[in-house]
Amino acid sequence: MATTPALHDALLDFTSRENWDKFFALRGDGDSFEWYAEWPQIKAPLLSLLLGEEGTEILVPGCGSSSLSEQLYDLGFRRITNVDFSRIIVADMLRRHARVRPQMRWRVMDMTNMQFPDGSFDFILDKGGLDALMEPEVGTKLGMKYLDEAKRVLKSGGKFACFTLAESHVLDLLLSEFRFGWDMTIQAIASEPSSKSAFQTFMLVMVKGKMGVVHTIKSLVDQSAEYCNMQQANAVIHALQNENKIRESHNSGVDILFSLRDLQLGAIGDLKVIVPGRRRQLILGEQGSSLYCYKAVLMDAKNQNETFVYHCGVFIVPKARAQEWLFASEEGQWLVVESAKAARLIMVFLDSRHASADIDVVKKDLSPLVMDLEPEYPEETDPMPFMMASDGVKQRDILQEVTSEITGPMVVEDVLYENVDGDQSCMSEKMFRRLIFKRSSGLVQSEALLIRESPSDETDSKTKNSSASSKKKSQKKGLTGSKDSLRVDHSYLGSSYHSSIICGLSLVASALSAAASSGERVSTTIVGLGAGSLPMFLHGCLPHLNIEVVELDPMMEEVATKYFGFSMDEQLKV
Repeated sequence: MATTPALHDALLDFTSRENWDKFFALRGDGDSFEWYAEWPQIKAPLLSLLLGEEGTEILVPGCGSSSLSEQLYDLGFRRITNVDFSRIIVADMLRRHARVRPQMRWRVMDMTNMQFPDGSFDFILDKGGLDALMEPEVGTKLGMKYLDEAKRVLKSGGKFACFTLAESHVLDLLLSEFRFGWDMTIQAIASEPSSKSAFQTFMLVMVKGKMGVVHTIKSLVDQSAEYCNMQQANAVIHALQNENKIRESHNSGVDILFSLRDLQLGAIGDLKVIVPGRRRQLILGEQGSSLYCYKAVLMDAKNQNETFVYHCGVFIVPKARAQEWLFASEEGQWLVVESAKAARLIMVFLDSRHASADIDVVKKDLSPLVMDLEPEYPEETDPMPFMMASDGVKQRDILQEVTSEITGPMVVEDVLYENVDGDQSCMSEKMFRRLIFKRSSGLVQSEALLIRESPSDETDSKTKNSSASSKKKSQKKGLTGSKDSLRVDHSYLGSSYHSSIICGLSLVASALSAAASSGERVSTTIVGLGAGSLPMFLHGCLPHLNIEVVELDPMMEEVATKYFGFSMDEQLKV
């Protein structure tokens, strides 16, 4: 039956119950309607899946007024349950089939929130239901809810057959949602020779298997075949090739960085069960669902016979310590798991993205994300604990606290890190001077390495510190040597941001080299002085540069000069 303009207008939103009620009311009673893929085209591939299984429990979600269920019923498949959220169409279908097909069941039900127990059906038959939910304006939310429900009510070993136009956003969702633990096959549905349809219909069949197992997709879509829409078919073939590459990487043994959704879908097995010695890297959070994204590692303690303080805990590693051996290496991470006394530990690594975030905000943001990673433990009633490594500063000496009308409060401090080199066996105590902007929750704006002036100065320093009072002060501060014997090492870049800028100069290395050879000076502008680390580094390494620094806050020059050894000359000006 052809649709009229009024019918099309009724379905401006395919996800609206009211619009569907209006659509079915306008169409009237007693007539079947197929959006695509008529029974003669889908009969053979569908029956090949149901061959000899007349007692199969079949679910048809979003049944509408399709004749699909009655065709199957008349072939001997009696145990069919049809659901739709439109009361109008369910009432109409009941009137049409109650007497002639008395064993067929009809339910008014939202297929994104079905009221069936887990594992109720052997076979789910979707013909356009998922496509209708995947309105571009709505996104994938409803589609994901529906697929979660479909997977829940399907028995282990059951089949989910989905007839779809396989638009890119629909196909992407199907491929990712059925990546772990499902055996997938796809084929194109033949069109009638007289059909003038602009779109090709595809049938995807997913068989529910063992959680965590990744299968290569079996494709019956032939690139050399003739389809009613070759561009559409080629897009499907390309998507399948890319997906199979992803699946092959999961089977290659490489340490994959999983998303939280991957884990929810069973990428590493059942998250509710602790697997001794299991370690997986993942990304927590995504745009729209959390404030930040976080790199994390999920680890189940190797020896589950130990007495644990926590069944599951979260351990936050600040950026300053993320590269230490204890947190960066797998061996070190297992030591953290042991010391935390947790059966499962989720280590979360903070980086530059979280520099301005208050730690309480981070914990609040993480709480709903890690909840899905908590193993099942009926006796555990306390909330998941959050633990945190210190910022790695062994000793701190504040040199000055100032407030600028432009920049706000600032702190200049000298610090000793607990383990600067990130090597468990190396505890060499290097001193750093830091400039901190307090308006951004303790953002370290600049960090400079301090070195001694000369051996003679170091000897003098030791002589001065030989007095009892100096020794006492040195022990209290933990900063060996006299402050007067220390200076900033301008050949050291403490910021990865500055290092990236220097790496970028390689793009113009030939021009800089030519200028240096000819004695030509190169004008350079740096926006923002900070502690003066970058301009002083460039001034020392590339003396043929004429550097001009643009700085809005006059107090920055004062701080950089007094505490970070910044100085101007003819080639370096602010």
